[in-house]
Amino acid sequence: MQMEKKDIRALSKEQLRDFFVENGDKAFRGNQVYEWLWSKGAHSFEDMTNVAKATRSMLENNFVINHIKVDTMQKSSDGTVKNAVRLHDGLVVESVLIPTETRTTACVSSQVGCSLDCNFCATARLKRMRNLEPGEIYDQVLAIDKESRLYYNHPLSNIVFMGMGEPLMNYNNVIKAIDMITSEEGLGMSPKRIMVSTSGIPKMIKKMADDDVKFKLAVSLHSAIDETRARIMPFSKNFPLKDLREALEYWYRKTKSKISYEYVVWKGINDDKASVDALVKFCKYVPCKVNLIEYNPIDDGEFQQASEESIMAYIKALENIGVVVKVRRSRGKDIDAACGQLANKEAE
Repeated sequence: MQMEKKDIRALSKEQLRDFFVENGDKAFRGNQVYEWLWSKGAHSFEDMTNVAKATRSMLENNFVINHIKVDTMQKSSDGTVKNAVRLHDGLVVESVLIPTETRTTACVSSQVGCSLDCNFCATARLKRMRNLEPGEIYDQVLAIDKESRLYYNHPLSNIVFMGMGEPLMNYNNVIKAIDMITSEEGLGMSPKRIMVSTSGIPKMIKKMADDDVKFKLAVSLHSAIDETRARIMPFSKNFPLKDLREALEYWYRKTKSKISYEYVVWKGINDDKASVDALVKFCKYVPCKVNLIEYNPIDDGEFQQASEESIMAYIKALENIGVVVKVRRSRGKDIDAACGQLANKEAE
C-alpha cells in the first residue's frame, strides 16, 4: 500500500535543509524551496524554475503541496469579493476581500465548519469537519492579496480572522500561519494589521497573552448579561462573563493592547436598557472600543436586526463614558458575503 505523502509545507526551513543534505544535495537547496513555497506561493514543484528537474522529481516523489484552489469567486456591486475555497480533500471554506477607499481587508477562515453553537451564525449550522493547516490559512491570504493587487492596484493591508471557525480552537495552526504571514520570508505583514476574533475562551486568551502575541484581539460579545449571552451563544454557559472579564484584564495587563468588542444588536434580545447598561459597565473593566455590527439575517427566525433607535441608545451611552463606537454596515449583501456573519470588518 502506497504511503500518503506529507505536505512539504509542514516542514520548517531547517527540516528542509536537513532533507536535502540527507539526500546528497546542498543545504541551501532547502532555502530555495522554502522561498518558493512561501514567499512565491508555488502551487507545484514544476513552478520551481531555478531548481533542477531531477530535484523537482525527487520532491514530487516524496511530498505534496496541499494548495487551496479558489473554486468560485463572486464580486459584489460594492467591491466585496467572496471566494469559495476548495481544499485538497474536497472540503470548502470561504474567505472575503473587503475593500475601502484606502485599504483592503482579508476575512479568512480557520476551520471547516465550527464546533461552537452561536445561534445567529450560518457557519454554526455546519458541523466542524477539521482544522485548517497553517498553509491553508496562509493560502487564503495570498489569494486575496493577489485579488487586491488585480482589482484595487495595491497589496492587502489588513487581515481579520472572522471567517468560518473559532480561531482559538485551532490555536497552534493559526499562530503558525500568522508567523509566516508576518515573516519577511512570507508576506512580511505587520502583526498590528491582523485581528483575531474569538467568541471568548478565557484560558486561550490568557495563553495568547503569555505567548506575547503582537496581533490585535476582538471578542464577539453580543451581550454583557450571562443569561442573554447564553441565549445567543449557548456554549458561553461554560465561559461566564466573570471568567472572560478576568482573562481580558490579564490580556491587557500583559499586552497593553486595547480590545475590540463585536456586538450585534437584535430586536427583542439585547435592545433594551438593561443590555445597554450592562455593556457600559463591562466596557469600564478594560480599555476597549465597540463595533456595532449590522446583522445579516440567515432566516426569518428570532434573530432580526434591531431598530436604529436601539443602535443610537448604545452609541450615546458608550460615547458618554469615552468609548469609541463604530457602526459596521454589512458588505457584499448581493453575494451573501457574510464571512462568519461578521465580514464587514477591518483590523484597525
